[in-house]
Amino acid sequence: MPAFVSHAPRLVGSAGRLALAVLCGLAVAWGAAPAAAQGKLDAQYEASLAGIPVGKGAWTIDIGDDVFAAAASGGTSGLLKSFAGGSGTGASQGRVVGGALVATSYQASTTTSKKTEEIHITLDKGNVKEFGIVPEPPVDPDRIVVTDAHRRGVWDPMTASLLRVPGTGDPVAPDACHNAAPVFDGRMRYELKLDFKRMETVKAEKGYHGPVVVCSLFFVPVAGYIPDRPVIKYLAAQRNIEVAFAPIAGTRILVPFWLKVPTPLGPAMLEATSFLTSAQPPKVAKTQ
Repeated sequence: MPAFVSHAPRLVGSAGRLALAVLCGLAVAWGAAPAAAQGKLDAQYEASLAGIPVGKGAWTIDIGDDVFAAAASGGTSGLLKSFAGGSGTGASQGRVVGGALVATSYQASTTTSKKTEEIHITLDKGNVKEFGIVPEPPVDPDRIVVTDAHRRGVWDPMTASLLRVPGTGDPVAPDACHNAAPVFDGRMRYELKLDFKRMETVKAEKGYHGPVVVCSLFFVPVAGYIPDRPVIKYLAAQRNIEVAFAPIAGTRILVPFWLKVPTPLGPAMLEATSFLTSAQPPKVAKTQ
C-alpha cells in the first residue's frame, strides 16, 4: 500500500483540524497595524472533504474601543467523524492599545473519542508568560524542543487569525497577502506565510457579499513537532493551500472567509455559510 494512502486518515484529520484551526485560531497573525475603529463578526462555517460535509463551526469577534474578544467552536460530523471525530473551542481576549490588538490570554479545548485536552496561554506584549496543557503530554525524545526564545515575539492562535492591514486604502487588496507570522499554540511553534494569489467575489448564504483577497498559505514548522511525522511533512510540503480573507465592517481587519487544504482524499474546505459583520460606533466620552 502506498505510504500516503496508509497515512490518509491522519492526513485528512490533520487537514481538517488545520481548516477548523483557522476558525479556532491556527491561521494567520500579522503585524501590529492599528485595528482602526470598532466592529463585530458573527459567522457560521461548514467544513467539507471532497465536497462532502464533515463538520460545522461558529466564530464571533467583538472589537471595542479598548478591549477585544474572539471565540470559536467547531466539530466534525459524518464521514470525518467516523475516523477523526471530535469537537473544539477556542477563545482569546486582550486589549486594544493604540489601535493594535494585544492579546493577554488564550484558551482552547479539544475532545475526541479518546480524550479531552485543554490548553491555556498567558501573554504579555507578544511574549508567553505562562502556558500549559492538561493532561500534560508525554515527553517524546524525537520532538524538537521549544525554547524560551521560541516563545518570544509570537501570536496566540486565535489573535493570529485576525489579519490587520495598514494604510488608508481598501484593505481587501493584494498587499494584504504580503505577510508572515510567528505562532505558538501551546505545543508547536511555527511560521505562517502568505503570498498574493488573486482577487475573487464571494456571497455567503447569509450576510457578506463582496470581494475577498485570496492568498497562498505556507506552513513552516519551527519547534515542538516530530520531524518524521508524515502529517508534518505533508503539510509543510504543500504549495496549494489557499485562504480567502473578507473584512470586518468598520475596521481594517480581515478574517478567513474560506480555506482550502489539499489532502490525499480530496480537498478539505472550510467556508463561511453565514458572515454577519457590522461596524460599531466608538464610545463617546462622558462630559459633565
